[in-house]
Amino acid sequence: MKAIVLNQQTNRLEYQKVPNPVVSESDVLIRLKAASLNHHELWSLKEKNLQKDAPIIMGSDGAGVVESVGSGVTRFSKGDEVIINSSMDWGLNPRVQGADYQILGFPTDGTFAEYISIPEAYVFTKPPHLSFEEAAAIPLAGLTAYRALFSRGEFEPGQSVLITGVGGGAALMALSFAVAAEASVYVTSGDPSKIQKAVKLGAKGGANYKETHWPAQLQDLSGGFDVIIDSAGGPGFKYLTELANPGARIVLFGRTAGNIEHLSPRVIFWKQLSIHGTSMGTSQEFEQMLKLFSDRKIHPVIDAVYPLKQINEAFNRMDASDQFGKIVIQIWA
Repeated sequence: MKAIVLNQQTNRLEYQKVPNPVVSESDVLIRLKAASLNHHELWSLKEKNLQKDAPIIMGSDGAGVVESVGSGVTRFSKGDEVIINSSMDWGLNPRVQGADYQILGFPTDGTFAEYISIPEAYVFTKPPHLSFEEAAAIPLAGLTAYRALFSRGEFEPGQSVLITGVGGGAALMALSFAVAAEASVYVTSGDPSKIQKAVKLGAKGGANYKETHWPAQLQDLSGGFDVIIDSAGGPGFKYLTELANPGARIVLFGRTAGNIEHLSPRVIFWKQLSIHGTSMGTSQEFEQMLKLFSDRKIHPVIDAVYPLKQINEAFNRMDASDQFGKIVIQIWA
């Protein structure tokens, strides 16, 4: 089969022919129709922290058609349209992943290939209203956003939500979920056009974090927030504690702006704020997320679709932060 393999000498992704995956008794062999990119993979490439003896096939997100199944598989058969849960070996504690936890794509071969063999436990039926490109956009970003908003953020109907850095996949998933749950949603971005696009998707308004008085603008617009979902950290995080309503939850799942600085302990304890870290989620949350997609007929936002051979150009677009939505890789037409 053809696959994108990480050259561990040059740290570049290369289009190569590799052996087809082996299908064990509990595995499902999937002919992948589409995959998508995540900052998780971009950071791994930038930090050059992936090393193993065998070729590395990255990729966490994917959707496709079942090609064959192992003898122990009971839920799927050839021809079924499926989506992959990339959150593997979570463990028994729903609050935090266990020691064996991994995200598909390393060390287990991922979705930047024509085929993948994966245990049945991580295979789910594709919501029928979604295209393969849309389904492939969901797993990592969708699961992260669902857990951030509902499990860690403890969102309740009627509450106000702030989502920072709108334009990225997980932020837009969180926007879609919050709008579907009838929240009052506001956003931030460094690009005014992205705020305008978010408003068209259901946000009530937003502020440009590159402007000096963006926290005051958000305070005037909203009056404060019950749930704040942040993927940046950095110096601006302290303003999120000031924008938070008493008893609010701030959920952090990224670090694009660097380390957090100058937090006021008084603001945190006097408002009785909860600051939660989160990353990915459980199989139960993945299933609940897919149900939300199906029940509310949600469609993820797609920024661009690239052929498999142009995956380096696709990552360059992500690195430039030009995208609004998920960047998808088409594998089989």
